[in-house]
Amino acid sequence: MSVTAPIHDISGKDGERTNLIGLDRAGLADELRKMGVAERALNMRVSQIWHGLYVQGASGFEPITTISKEMRQQLAERFSLARPDITQEQISIDGTRKWLIRLSDGTGGSGPEIETVYIPEESRGTLCISSQVGCTLTCPFCHTGTQKLVRNLEAREIVEQVLIARDRVGEWPGASASDQTGLPEAERKITNIVLMGMGEPLYNFDNVKQAVEIICDGDGLGVSKRRVTLSTSGIVPEIGRWGAEVGTMLAISLHAVRDELRDELVPINRKFPIAELLEACRTYPDVRNAKRITFEYVMLKGVNDSLNDARELVRLLAGIPAKINLIPFNPWPGSPYECSDWEQIEAFAEIVNRAGYASPVRTPRGRDIMAACGQLKSASVKERASQRRLAGAVPSGEVSGP
Repeated sequence: MSVTAPIHDISGKDGERTNLIGLDRAGLADELRKMGVAERALNMRVSQIWHGLYVQGASGFEPITTISKEMRQQLAERFSLARPDITQEQISIDGTRKWLIRLSDGTGGSGPEIETVYIPEESRGTLCISSQVGCTLTCPFCHTGTQKLVRNLEAREIVEQVLIARDRVGEWPGASASDQTGLPEAERKITNIVLMGMGEPLYNFDNVKQAVEIICDGDGLGVSKRRVTLSTSGIVPEIGRWGAEVGTMLAISLHAVRDELRDELVPINRKFPIAELLEACRTYPDVRNAKRITFEYVMLKGVNDSLNDARELVRLLAGIPAKINLIPFNPWPGSPYECSDWEQIEAFAEIVNRAGYASPVRTPRGRDIMAACGQLKSASVKERASQRRLAGAVPSGEVSGP
């Protein structure tokens, strides 16, 4: 199933209007102060807009009836709560949904696209959100890695993915989804959020942090930090900082147990090798059995799936409270790898299980709509690397220019 919608201006500036999505409370107060709202009324106005946006799901000011009609009109003249457009929605035969979302080019026109995926189960639903357009890391088994980095997402654009998903699955008070295919029967349709979409979130630290704080705000979207997982390929200097400043659950894209192979599969390993990465995991703030680190391991036939690899994986993770997700490789056009045979995956998992680690084999979801792990890629056009560096989108040296 696909739907298309007209594209409108979704930049931070909607014509002359500023979009308030993604601002923290202090930023929201600053905007209202510029408008002339009296200091004595600022906290009340911030709370009213915050509740309307993140509890009611308002995409405009008219539904926020705790604010007077005159004030709502004034707010609407200066500010926007508009979401970006979904340019395509696909629903898999297993109920997985993938949305292609059109961003702004920064000047009010249409710009690049990102993909967001929702995976429903019987009593829960996981939303996989993106942090960048494209990716810097060029992991050869990952379809996203074949798309060069265009730019970081702003905090607003990260939060908007959650708002759009709640719109589409009918999770706001009194709302319902137009298509109920595969949705959980529970009242809350989105129970977990994973930063496992397009991009390396730790290379967009500040925007991701601000977005997660909004997503986890108890007076707003209200997702517990225990239900949010950040997945990183191993940006070692930022792992401890993320744990100390934000404190969500952590997942590591490991995929190999030897540096020479991980250098190939996850090229950032050349900068931050396995030993350094695992030490950052051992010292991750508050890591314990109740807050285990998830290690993601894609199963590639004849590459990293031997039983010796399984034994070495167990040895490497000794002493780290961990769960190991074994991920059958999800093919994509032109991919150079094959998925391990199922018998080999089961034998690999048995070794890991016997060592005392939970090692679920992740059931592929959304393969028919290219929404499975490692398959996300939009059709965005790459910007020049020099322009990206000037915009602060990526550290100098991470992406070479054309």
